Amino acid sequence: MPEVFTYQHGSLHAEAVDLALIAAEVGTPFYCYSSAAITERYRRFAAAVAPLGGRICYAVKANSNQAVLATLARLGAGADVVSEGEARRAVAAGIPPERIVFSGVGKTEAELAYTLDTGIGQVNIESERDLELLSRLAAARGKRMPIAIRVNPDVDALTHAKISTGKAENKFGIDINQAPRVFARAADLPGVEPMSVALHIGSQLTDFAPYEQAFGRVAELVRSLRAAGIAIRHLDLGGGIGVPYHGGPAPDVAAYAEIVRRTVGDLDCALLFEPGRYLVAEAGVLVGTVIDVKQGATRRFVVGDFAMNDLIRPTLYEAYHPVLPVAEPVRGATSSIVDVVGPICETGDFLARDRALPPVEPGDLLAVTHAGAYGAVMSSTYNTRPMVPEVLVNGADWAVVRPRPSYEALIGLDQIPGWLA
Repeated sequence: MPEVFTYQHGSLHAEAVDLALIAAEVGTPFYCYSSAAITERYRRFAAAVAPLGGRICYAVKANSNQAVLATLARLGAGADVVSEGEARRAVAAGIPPERIVFSGVGKTEAELAYTLDTGIGQVNIESERDLELLSRLAAARGKRMPIAIRVNPDVDALTHAKISTGKAENKFGIDINQAPRVFARAADLPGVEPMSVALHIGSQLTDFAPYEQAFGRVAELVRSLRAAGIAIRHLDLGGGIGVPYHGGPAPDVAAYAEIVRRTVGDLDCALLFEPGRYLVAEAGVLVGTVIDVKQGATRRFVVGDFAMNDLIRPTLYEAYHPVLPVAEPVRGATSSIVDVVGPICETGDFLARDRALPPVEPGDLLAVTHAGAYGAVMSSTYNTRPMVPEVLVNGADWAVVRPRPSYEALIGLDQIPGWLA
């Protein structure tokens, strides 16, 4: 975990801010993000790809809080979005529309119209229907939209099945063998300018061998497209670099950049990268309060006020997140094996299983780390639990960047029809 989360004076801090202080003022559970951690990761990635002429468009789906987006915008990031809502968030946070790439399967006509009317910089085409519809909408407006066609290279990312996106069986992109025909069709259509090949093979890659395989296949495609008279000038290489949830150093982005140079560096293409998790996962923690410590027949449970609706990754992906007490453990304290669970009425409501923790009691604070990506963005109000507030820390300063809604506001979203009033 980045050194921005450290024990200071007996309590876990985010940069210079005591997490216990935030808990006392905001209540638990809450998410806390570190500006310094986001900045450090962005600069590390940017330095690695700078010699390649690479441009970074942050994958908004990882964490779409506008304060996070604004932090990255000030560092020079564009945005990779997969919905009109994400695009609107990015623009509201100060990312220029021309630095936004609109990706995703199943774009609606309204979303494609929005990209044209807002001046979004690039649309990544994922199907022939996408292509034909965008062409019609752009031609009707007298515009010409730069497009990338996302190809599916049929490469196994060697990651979890639910976050693998580049195999033939996945819903994403156009079969790489069909790509020359689709590019030829795009070249004949009004309103679109096919100038880029895009791909994204999956998320949480820590073994870079699949990148080498996928980028190599794309290089062959680019050469064949150019031979057919289609001028490919850009490559969108997606994202997917993982983080060390189980501890240890972060993946070597310099090694990743070397694979890019070796496979596509001689194509004279402008390169686009779309990291998400890598930039924000380790920058966030989810803090909760222990409600109960319960001894079952075969397992010991630490029940917290955080739950699967706040962080669904362990339930959905069997994901591992480290758990730390906010109060620094006494040196030599004996740990025991526990399950860290929530209060939701589901057996699947857990944040950690078979985890060694020092003694904790009701009222103690726990921090679930590596929670800055796919945490708050995937949360819900299941069991009528209000959404968790989000806090951003910057040195000794901190601010609530998404407040916890009241029960009245949450329940007030429902409307009783007239015949029940």
